[in-house]
Amino acid sequence: MKIGLYGGGDFCDNVEIDEHILELCKSDSPSITYIPAGSYESELEFIDLIMAYKKIGFKRFIHLPVDHEFDRTLKEEALQSDVIHLGGGNTFYFLKHLKESGMFEELIEYVGRGGILTGLSAGAIITTPNILTASFPPWDRDDNEDNVTDFEAMNIIDFEFFPHYRKSKRYDDELKRHSILSRYPIYACPDGSGLVVTDEEVVVHGECYIFEKGQKYKL
Repeated sequence: MKIGLYGGGDFCDNVEIDEHILELCKSDSPSITYIPAGSYESELEFIDLIMAYKKIGFKRFIHLPVDHEFDRTLKEEALQSDVIHLGGGNTFYFLKHLKESGMFEELIEYVGRGGILTGLSAGAIITTPNILTASFPPWDRDDNEDNVTDFEAMNIIDFEFFPHYRKSKRYDDELKRHSILSRYPIYACPDGSGLVVTDEEVVVHGECYIFEKGQKYKL
């Protein structure tokens, strides 16, 4: 297992994590596929990704939105990439279209074959057991406008993930409350911070806090 979880921020804020992900690649010409949370304006995000990842050594790039039809050849090329990066956006919308397109199961199999899967914000949440952390706090949550009722995510990693974390009492109170109800610990990362998770270890880049059974710990 090789998973990268980004708390948020622009590509320029996450270079340290990007470089760690590059180290996990075994190719002399590393490739990356970008799967955005939604196709709207995703071409601009893809350009930003290319500019950022070219600087650290990536050579090939694929753009694969899943909320409209794509051909089999493009999908097969994407699944050959060294890294697949899931973008940020509305978690409910993203999960719905990953499942409807068939890419949800394909990505789980991709990780099982040794592929490197990374995600920012919504994309990171989708690698966890469920997407419940997208539903709070009430002042900063994703709207479930698509009426998604199945919150089960990929369950590749065994904890929940909370992106865009801010150190404040009201965020901590919400996370502690959720952690009492959850069967999993919650890892919370602010923008510019994140985790690289492999079978051997969890490496923290920047800040990360764990909320479990109503308590908060710094990782």
